[in-house]
Amino acid sequence: MSDHIHENLNDDGVDRRGFLKCMAWAGTGLVFTMSAGIARSRILLAPASDQGAGAGTDFTFVQISDSHIGFNKDANNNVIGTLQEAINRIKALPTKPDLIIHTGDLTHLAEADEFDTVDQALKGTGVSDIFYVPGEHDVLSDNGEQYRNRFAKGTNGDGWYSFTHRGVHFVGLVNVMGKAEAGLGSLGQDQLTWLDKDLSSLSTSTPIIVFAHVPLWEVYPQWGWGTQDGAQALALLKRFGSVSVLNGHIHQIVQKVEGNITFHTAMSTAFPQPAPGTAPKAGPMKVPADQLKKVLGITTVNYLETPHSLAVIDKPLIG
Repeated sequence: MSDHIHENLNDDGVDRRGFLKCMAWAGTGLVFTMSAGIARSRILLAPASDQGAGAGTDFTFVQISDSHIGFNKDANNNVIGTLQEAINRIKALPTKPDLIIHTGDLTHLAEADEFDTVDQALKGTGVSDIFYVPGEHDVLSDNGEQYRNRFAKGTNGDGWYSFTHRGVHFVGLVNVMGKAEAGLGSLGQDQLTWLDKDLSSLSTSTPIIVFAHVPLWEVYPQWGWGTQDGAQALALLKRFGSVSVLNGHIHQIVQKVEGNITFHTAMSTAFPQPAPGTAPKAGPMKVPADQLKKVLGITTVNYLETPHSLAVIDKPLIG
C-alpha cells in the first residue's frame, strides 16, 4: 500500500492530506515492529482479525480510550452500550490480556455515577490489572480529586506513575492538568523531573511504553491536539532503543514513527471526531448509524521479548 502519513522529521506535525488518509485505516491493522532501535510500520490489507494474535507472544495488553460515560448527544446516545461492546471484544480475544490501559476521558462530566459505571464495566473484562490516566473530562468538577481517589492511589503528583511488566517499563503521564495556551496538554516541570529520575536507572535496551491522554507530539496544535512540553519528555526517551507512545483524546487512529519512537493514537469507544481541517473545530462528530461502530474500537498490543517486537492492532467494534 502506497498511502502513508506524510512525515517531516524536523516538524512534529502531520499534513492534512496524510491525516485524511489515516482515517481510512480504521478497521485495518497497524503493525509496528521494533528491532535494534528502528521502528517500522505496515498496514494489514485485510480487516483486523484475531487470527494468530496470541501466537508466540510473551504477553498481550489492551488500550481502551475515551469512553465518555455520561455523554448523550446525537453522535452517540448509548455510550454505555458501545463501551460494553468494546469489553465484549476484549473478552473474545484468543489470549487473555495481561493488563488493560485506559488512556483517559473515562467520563464526560466527572460525575460519581459515571466513574462507577466505567469501573464496574471494566471489571467485567476479567482482567485484574487495569491502569488509568485521566483525560480533561475526568478532572472537570474538582481538579481531579475524585479521579485520583478512585484510580490513582499511590501515584505521584497529579497521578503519574510507572511500573515494569515482564521486562517492559510502562510510564503513565498526566498532561490534562493546567492546559497550556491554545488548549494544548501540559506535563509541567515537576512531572518532567520525576520522569527523568524514573528513567535514569534503566538501560538503553529496556523497552519503554508511555501512555497519556493528549498526544505528546503535536498532531494538530490549532485544536489543542498536542502537548506543549511534550518534546522535553520525548528528549528523555531518545536514548532507548524501543519506545512506544500511546495516546487518546483525538478519537481516531494516527501513527507516526520518528527515529526509535513510535506514536499511536486510539479510537474512542464513544464517538469519532473530525480530521483536522475538515470542520470548524474539534468535537463529537455524527456519522451514519450503520457506520458508527466502524470508527469506534479498542487497540490490542502483542509484545514479543525477542527482538522487542510490538504488534499494535486496532479493532473496530464491528468489521
